[in-house]
Amino acid sequence: MEEYKSVAKYLNKQKGKNKEKETNQFRSFFLGFCNRVLLSGILLLTVLCMVKMNPNTKKDVYQTIFGKNFSFVSFQEWYQKYFGNLFPEEISKKLPKEQMVFQESFVYQDKKEIKNGVRVSVGKGYLMPALESGLVVFMGNQEGYGETLIIQQVNGVDAWYVGITPTDLKLYDYIEKGSLLGEAKEKEIDLYFQKEGAFVSYQDYIS
Repeated sequence: MEEYKSVAKYLNKQKGKNKEKETNQFRSFFLGFCNRVLLSGILLLTVLCMVKMNPNTKKDVYQTIFGKNFSFVSFQEWYQKYFGNLFPEEISKKLPKEQMVFQESFVYQDKKEIKNGVRVSVGKGYLMPALESGLVVFMGNQEGYGETLIIQQVNGVDAWYVGITPTDLKLYDYIEKGSLLGEAKEKEIDLYFQKEGAFVSYQDYIS
């Protein structure tokens, strides 16, 4: 009976240590998050002061935000360079990691130019790989194009995929080059490439 009490006491002690460790991790995350919010607030106030003092600055800020595409990928790289990950390292290690289960090259039978892009011929049910790594920034109906998946690539170009049924993707998922995006609905897929709000030639991005 004394041995049982001793084991129980030991387990309770270990449980207390684990709870304390989780509390410390949460406290570390919370403090880091608050620091980042405070820093963001200071940056925002600085920009607002600059805008108020200089009308030309206001024009430049408006042009940058509303006249061009905001690069989430570039911002992510800049943020990690100067401030690190949002989560402390010990918490980041516990977050689930995506596993690559599909790695293919882009293959098509024929292509023809269309307005603002290119139409490639593939087999029905063709599994479309990502042409480049990037972030999912749009999934849905794009007026004039239909169901569209847009990946903001690491090279600063937005790749539009029209004519595929996406896999289990979510907005702001990070996609590796060659990973599966979806299945061709018919025998053709339309591709468009956009940089800083303007369509650019597909020839620089597919062979």
